[in-house]
Amino acid sequence: MAGDGRRPDAGSPAGAGPDNCAAMVARARALIPELRDRAPRTEELRRLPPETERDLHDTGLFRILQPKRVGGSELDYVALVDCADALGQGDASVSWNFANLASHHWMLGMFDPRAQAAVWDKDVNTLIASSFIFPAGRARKVDGGYVLNGHWPFSSGVESCDWNMLASVVSSDDEADGIEYRIFLLNRRDYKINDTWNATGLCGTGSNDVRVVDAFVAEPMTISVSDLTGGPTPGSVVNPNPLYALPVFSLFPYVLSGVGLGNAQACLNDYVDFARHRASTYNRAKVSDMQTTQIKIAEASAKIDAARLVMRTNCIDAMADARRGHVPDIAAKTRLRRDGAFSVNLCTEAVSLLFAASGARSLFTSGALQRQFRDAHAVNSHLAFNFDAAGTNYGRVALGLPSENLTL
Repeated sequence: MAGDGRRPDAGSPAGAGPDNCAAMVARARALIPELRDRAPRTEELRRLPPETERDLHDTGLFRILQPKRVGGSELDYVALVDCADALGQGDASVSWNFANLASHHWMLGMFDPRAQAAVWDKDVNTLIASSFIFPAGRARKVDGGYVLNGHWPFSSGVESCDWNMLASVVSSDDEADGIEYRIFLLNRRDYKINDTWNATGLCGTGSNDVRVVDAFVAEPMTISVSDLTGGPTPGSVVNPNPLYALPVFSLFPYVLSGVGLGNAQACLNDYVDFARHRASTYNRAKVSDMQTTQIKIAEASAKIDAARLVMRTNCIDAMADARRGHVPDIAAKTRLRRDGAFSVNLCTEAVSLLFAASGARSLFTSGALQRQFRDAHAVNSHLAFNFDAAGTNYGRVALGLPSENLTL
């Protein structure tokens, strides 16, 4: 499926077959061998190669959460975890960009219909980047919209995108108005990309900085975080599927948790394959006969299986809640954040365990293990997977104290 990075024609997602979750996961799995082969080049480029970007377009994977009314698949939210899991078994950088960019079609479905039209009427395949670091921006309310300024880091895949969702604090002269968190949808002409992404992990994600100076953003091209806490959104009038009524920032970890999951699964698969066919360089004993090898496989696989169960169960349950019109309370929302961080931490622990058990072979840059180790820790460095932060907030709410996460 290699190509030149060009987007397919507007209309239904490319690729034959039913647009259900199993079919999409199968398409993602079919890419694993090519993604593994391309991984060194992806790291060298520091962004997705054009042929990889084309593959994600051709398979329809970028559009798994996009509304059907504009040709998307409109799959349940768990598809994001499952497809990222599959792609992560090929290359975590690819999976990371897929999950980020696919999730923004889902979020755009919650915006005012005029914002959706501004993007999708021109190109339903267009890609949207983001940076949801609210303190990085300052917005001021003006007639008809806002004036936005800021400098945002970590805008993954931004070079491939024509739009960007940038989070900001809205300032007000009236202290009684309090703090408002709002997301602003900007066209590429309104921001500057700074090439800053030189990283030790997730090297191929192109997570560069974005700078905005005095950009006017019309009111319909923005959305308040308070509209994304669960239940009807400004986009519900055209997208009534409960998918677009999910609490966005409560489920935020699961946008990317499948990346860590797939990366850990690939590491385990590689380790098992190695152990089956190798002998110890010390005494020529079969590695598979060693009890320590067997225990390491058991422990790592248990962590990965438990992580997958937690991730998938929470996403499936969240969809069930949305279908019955139930918005989780703050205790349930902090549990979702806790579980998202904990499950990815399990994946990182599994990779670290296997890396240590692999001995000197783990050091060679020609092998995938060192990349999997770097990528695992890069994934875990995301704030959504900081268990101290998620655990503290969960504990606060459990003890009857107010939540410190203002996005929930």
